[in-house]
Amino acid sequence: MAYGLALAVLADPTRRQVLERLREGAQAVNAIAAGLPVSRPAVSQHLKVLKQAGLVEERSEGARRIYSVRRDGLLEVRAWLDSFWDDALDAFKLEAERSYKVKKGKR
Repeated sequence: MAYGLALAVLADPTRRQVLERLREGAQAVNAIAAGLPVSRPAVSQHLKVLKQAGLVEERSEGARRIYSVRRDGLLEVRAWLDSFWDDALDAFKLEAERSYKVKKGKR
């Protein structure tokens, strides 16, 4: 149930903002923190939590740390969300088939 950890981590609005900024591409902490209502050290802590949840990865460029979205980390969350869609489609199909049978039987 790794998606549970990812959902818990993403419950924080600042972490969601950080992840949204990383959608644009890999960035250093200073670039991510620019314009956010929290300090650069706070952004670093949010990045650490996102990394522990498998949603973000980092690499070194000299003394800088560059962060990017770890797309594989989002796959389990997506699969869990998609399962709801699959359930809804299955229910729709069963209802459509049931309705068709009822109408066909009335003719």
